[in-house]
Amino acid sequence: MTMLFVRLKLRLILGNLRGDLIKQVGFAFSLLSALGCALGGFVLFGLLRLASPDVALNVGIVVFTLFTVGWAVVPLLIFGVDETLDPSRLALFPLTTRQLAAGMFAASATGPWPLASLAVLAGGVVALAEGVGGVLIGLVAVVLQFALCLVTSRVLTTALSGALRSRRGRDVLAVAAVGVVLLSQLPNLLLNRGLPGDPGALLSSTGEVLRWAPPGLAAHAIADGGLVGVAELVVLGGVVVLLAWLWIVALRRALVMPDASNQGGGTVRRSWIDRFLPQGPLGGVVAKELKYARREPRGRVAWFTAVVVSGIIMFTLSGGDGPVGLFSAAGPACLAALLIGIQACNSFGIDGRSLWMNAVTFSSDRDLRTDLAGRHLAMAVIAVPVLGVISVAAALLAGNAAWAVPAAFTAWGLLGVALGVGAVTSVILPYTLPERLNAFSGAAPGQGALAFGSSSLGFLVTGALALPVVLPVLLGIGWFGLLAVPYGLLVAWAGRKTAGLVGFARLPSILAAVSRAT
Repeated sequence: MTMLFVRLKLRLILGNLRGDLIKQVGFAFSLLSALGCALGGFVLFGLLRLASPDVALNVGIVVFTLFTVGWAVVPLLIFGVDETLDPSRLALFPLTTRQLAAGMFAASATGPWPLASLAVLAGGVVALAEGVGGVLIGLVAVVLQFALCLVTSRVLTTALSGALRSRRGRDVLAVAAVGVVLLSQLPNLLLNRGLPGDPGALLSSTGEVLRWAPPGLAAHAIADGGLVGVAELVVLGGVVVLLAWLWIVALRRALVMPDASNQGGGTVRRSWIDRFLPQGPLGGVVAKELKYARREPRGRVAWFTAVVVSGIIMFTLSGGDGPVGLFSAAGPACLAALLIGIQACNSFGIDGRSLWMNAVTFSSDRDLRTDLAGRHLAMAVIAVPVLGVISVAAALLAGNAAWAVPAAFTAWGLLGVALGVGAVTSVILPYTLPERLNAFSGAAPGQGALAFGSSSLGFLVTGALALPVVLPVLLGIGWFGLLAVPYGLLVAWAGRKTAGLVGFARLPSILAAVSRAT
């Protein structure tokens, strides 16, 4: 039964690639990336053998712990995208809970990225093991550590699967993810502001704190070897067995609990801002997009991410003088504008199959331009004040409130450039967004490479087009920011004009691209 799940996982991967060149290219890119991470991680981890034993051991403990935390958090973020994470997909199969658990465990270990994780963890044997006995114990420890990562991942996703299928659960997850991002940047902020103590002592104290955690036991078992290492492996194996038992209990409960996502939702109310919107198709598109921004979890995550990342950069860069100070004020605002504007790179993906209702009313490329203008106006209604607040906050932290003016104008101009570029990429590289099960799902299964390519192209082209007005401001020429807004409006208009001409002829292809089954 376990091998049946493995063969099923491989068959699903191969079947998803059949007859689709874009998916095949994306899978090849993912496979090469996993191979590069596996080889690079194994070598870098193994090079710890050149350091002192204490440093190597402490770093090994931290690496093992980070892998465990990563395997616990990342599956929660992609819940709803990877169907193998949701136990409800298997509820109707005539299998016992233990058979399902064994099969799902094997399926979790199947694929390029799980194998890449195992390869990186195996580098700990090279870094920490001493003698033949240490190598043998190390191999067992790596397998148990890998099992710990998988079981921890499955326990959390299974126990929270019911909540993650509800809208409230997705919102809570989004807020928690923002908190994780903030906490992950705490070491970076400490390094930039100066650590309160010796980095070596900090690493040693971290290793001591994590010493008796399961990942710490795995690292110590490799380094200690002998009977001590065997005893630590026994304890680690007991933890894995305990988590496996908890997983089976959670799986049994998840298979019989009602689906919280089927509960009725609230009514859609007319917003006060609707009375200020223009009449006609333009105002209708703006109203629709503003409702998406308020109700769609993925949209809120994108906005939160832009604000949080710019805030982190803001605190990191604050405190400069002269051109560096102006850079510390305009840089975070421009970064936020870029992250916000990049959402426009797949404007039609959020509509999905319902895009046909718009497509049948488009009689010319002008109608498509009007639709894009409404989407851009809705984004600007939210983004312009947000970027203004970020500019003022960054300028105050940089020590000169007057820098808020060029920072805000530059960020607004950069937003216009990003919207113009996004209009073109939306009609050239459209892709399907999956169903609203996950606030972090950027593309339907098999279209991740296309989404990555679209976003990367948007970043590169936006950066190249905005460079003439952004670079002088970042270098300290503040008055140049006054030219950014008209320049951004011009690029946005040109982008909509180009997208209207290209997109109107490609409407059937765009509709098919954003309507694929997920």
